[in-house]
Amino acid sequence: MEFNEHNWGSGIKFVEEKKPKRFIRLIGLILIVFFSASIGGILGGYYVKKNYESTSITSDLPNLKTQSTSTLPKNAVNQVAELVGPAIVGVSNNVDTVFWGKQTQGSGSGIIFDKNGYIVTNYHVIDGATEVTVTLSGGKKLPARVIGTDYETDLAILKVNATNLPVAKFGDSSSVRVGDIAIAIGNPLGEEYAGSVTVGVISALNREITVEDRKYKVIQTDASINPGNSGGALCNENGEVIGINTLKISSAEGMGFAIPINEAKNVIDELLKHGYVSRPYLGIAGTFIDKEQAKQYGVPAGVGVQEVERGSGADNAGLRPGDIIVEFDGKRLEKFEDLTETKEKHKVGDIVKAKIWRDGRYLELRIKLGEKMR
Repeated sequence: MEFNEHNWGSGIKFVEEKKPKRFIRLIGLILIVFFSASIGGILGGYYVKKNYESTSITSDLPNLKTQSTSTLPKNAVNQVAELVGPAIVGVSNNVDTVFWGKQTQGSGSGIIFDKNGYIVTNYHVIDGATEVTVTLSGGKKLPARVIGTDYETDLAILKVNATNLPVAKFGDSSSVRVGDIAIAIGNPLGEEYAGSVTVGVISALNREITVEDRKYKVIQTDASINPGNSGGALCNENGEVIGINTLKISSAEGMGFAIPINEAKNVIDELLKHGYVSRPYLGIAGTFIDKEQAKQYGVPAGVGVQEVERGSGADNAGLRPGDIIVEFDGKRLEKFEDLTETKEKHKVGDIVKAKIWRDGRYLELRIKLGEKMR
């Protein structure tokens, strides 16, 4: 509409803006777009549902809500724990006391190696016990009888009155390599933590350690071995026992030791047959005289004899306190262990030549080795 009534001759015409009609057209356009989008969404949803209903778009991803751990693949540790765990027992060392009756003075672990109730453990676990109790993996407690012990290797055999028990398989410790997986199973700190599994690697082989008057060659591992693990199993990833856990260095983490199972097998056989291990016995107590001491006193280096046990092979051969053994079975003695290691290569009853120094001259004696039954 033109407002001509206020036309002052300027030639300018004021024209009214037609806003309502433009606004209506804009709203209509928006509704058309919205309606079209809605129809497209509905049709698209129907298409997806019809064509992909049976196949989830997350079918390639794990179903975190419904997948059970029982369906996950087992690793080597799972398998070893399930295979060997039931054959590991707790061993309690019980003693009679004057005021408190029967008390438990210590505990450790053991390995069932025969289904009729034969168990191997450490000697120090049952040392001094007046009664030994074994706790099976299911919690059942049984009294145990000591079949035999060996102080030298720290091994002992127990027997419980049971049959068809789960058994651990012994492996071959000579095939173990540094870096191999090592799995320790036992009862650290007692029955409360029965069947604990720790994992590490073989850290070293043929480690020589000395405990009191005993010397061991052991397998070293960083798998955690704690008090109560003694007598338990050190396994490879095939579930074979390659060692018997025996001790750890308390001042360092990750330094545990196990008796190689190949050495333990021979001891186990002897204990089953005789109740003890028959070892060659010389019958002396002595100390090693090194080169510096020998030079100082004007004597040869070797094992200085301090005591001779009456009736022993050394006594019968004529060995005396004050003698110095410089050679044994043809081997020059460079340290005391040379005498022990050479002797251990023989059997009870063997006759061994020994070269000794006495009062400024050398003598040769023939010594018949006796039997040590400790």
